[in-house]
Amino acid sequence: MDILKNERAGLKPVPTNLPDSPGVYLMKDASSEILYIGKASSLKDRVSSYFQKGANLSAKTTAMLEHIEDIEWIVTGSDLEALILENNLIKKHRPKYNVVLRDDKNYPYLRLSIDEDFPRLSIVRRYKKDKALFFGPYVPTNALRETLVVINKIFPLRKCKKSIDGKDERPCLNYQIGRCLAPCCGKISKDDYYKIVKDVRLFLEGKDKELLKSLHEKMGRESEALKFEEAAKTRDRIKKIDRILEKQRITIPEMIDQDVIGIAREGENANIQILFIRNGMMTGRKDFFWDDLKDTDNGEIITSFIEQFYRDEIQIPDEILAPVELEAQVGARRAVPLLDELLSQKKGKKVYIRIPKKGHKASLVKLAEDNAIMRLNEKIAEKKKYESILNELKNLIGLKDLPRCIEAFDISNISGSHAVGSMIVWEGDGPKKSDYRRFKIKSVQGADDYGMMREVLHRYYSKMAGAVGAQRAVPLLPDLVMIDGGRGQLNVALEVFEELGIDLNVIGIAKPCGEGESERIFLPDREEPIELLHSSPVTLLLQRIRDESHRFAITYHRKLMNKRMFISALDDIKGIGPAKKRKLLRTLGDAEAAKNYLSNAK
Repeated sequence: MDILKNERAGLKPVPTNLPDSPGVYLMKDASSEILYIGKASSLKDRVSSYFQKGANLSAKTTAMLEHIEDIEWIVTGSDLEALILENNLIKKHRPKYNVVLRDDKNYPYLRLSIDEDFPRLSIVRRYKKDKALFFGPYVPTNALRETLVVINKIFPLRKCKKSIDGKDERPCLNYQIGRCLAPCCGKISKDDYYKIVKDVRLFLEGKDKELLKSLHEKMGRESEALKFEEAAKTRDRIKKIDRILEKQRITIPEMIDQDVIGIAREGENANIQILFIRNGMMTGRKDFFWDDLKDTDNGEIITSFIEQFYRDEIQIPDEILAPVELEAQVGARRAVPLLDELLSQKKGKKVYIRIPKKGHKASLVKLAEDNAIMRLNEKIAEKKKYESILNELKNLIGLKDLPRCIEAFDISNISGSHAVGSMIVWEGDGPKKSDYRRFKIKSVQGADDYGMMREVLHRYYSKMAGAVGAQRAVPLLPDLVMIDGGRGQLNVALEVFEELGIDLNVIGIAKPCGEGESERIFLPDREEPIELLHSSPVTLLLQRIRDESHRFAITYHRKLMNKRMFISALDDIKGIGPAKKRKLLRTLGDAEAAKNYLSNAK
């Protein structure tokens, strides 16, 4: 790589052969770890700006540049392509000095399966390019489930997943309690069923005036026809809808889809609150918390948030309201038009990012910011409380540093059959599910818990051990490893770590032996276990981690058992091979449904 003399004292030289073209640059340290990923309209101008004499750099950027040993770049055909590539690379590598969105969850949506003869509503997190309609997002998920329960009470759509031919002999319980119209038994026609589907669609699209008008007209027709019982049901439906809409409705002039972003800061702590408004209805809100954003301005945070949040979203709103001007790159177009272009391309119609200064839109941003402030204060208080618990745990088991990252292992089996192992990560006062791992036991036969734990630990940490030798993966190692079990399991872990040449803090946690006894912690250098107080914060934390590890292990164990039972139940059906069995399992869920399907197909 061609190098020019760096004009900033104390900083590394920079490449001279950077092109005057749009693209993405990757800044790396001596071990080739990517520290920062950025985009630019001109790679030459942007990268050089970091090293120009008199450049006004933040303390964070200055600290980062001290570690830069290499800069790579990728040329793109346009600014938009650079933005897309940057986004994808940040998602893949999660560099230390980028503002990285830590919540990788797909947000829940309601799916209306209008591609079926008798559509139904379901909760989904992944978008499929089919003929179904999607509504949302609805956050949090428990609020969505409550909404779905209410919708099911008002609109008696079917709940089952089976294929409907109208020839079933008996309807299910939902029909008996008035929650379904039993299309499976031919008790309602397609046309009449679709009238209800139309009402559901109007409700979810926020077209409440049109929906209520239609229902009032229906109630009138039923009254005129002396169908007073049916009219009463329609009246009750109208009342329930009115109550729901009253809770969800907020006052805005335009009936459009909006996401409203607010931000709150205190030191290195930041919280973003996003409000989801769909057709004038508040469908939910979500907040994102960071505790390491020193010397990062709000414009950079909001810009990174928008880029990453809408990367995988199913539905993009018509309008995004932001609290501050977005970050503008050196030598680049303004950030807003570029993001507008990206989001409009994904949505297939124009999307606007606005920074309102006054009026009702500014009021919505203020509402989001007020919520962000309240949530930030709660998060800081929770963080302080959690730090205190970690400090207590550190002192209890004799650690040098706080165990901020804990990896917990568990084994699940029944007399050695369908044996599995699990590893969960506990970080930042909660589970980090994106780093979870599960293992199907391969080398151990029979009920050998020690051997199973050995296999799982060796398979997982052997990969890290090689990386540690290359001085690249040290940050990946946890502060504490927690083994579900007593002295025997702990000794197995110590033997594995010694074999691999890695030094890790490890404890075993065992359940009480009898009634009234306490949880026990086993330590490598202590003969007797530590008895934990029943209700201490440390005990409750370790129980939460152990229970989550157990839940994850047993869920995988049950999945394998159910899969095997399902396949075994279909073994006696001629002409059904392994591939067909797997497909039936994925589609229908259980053996009985599969047998019914095959019987009807004949």
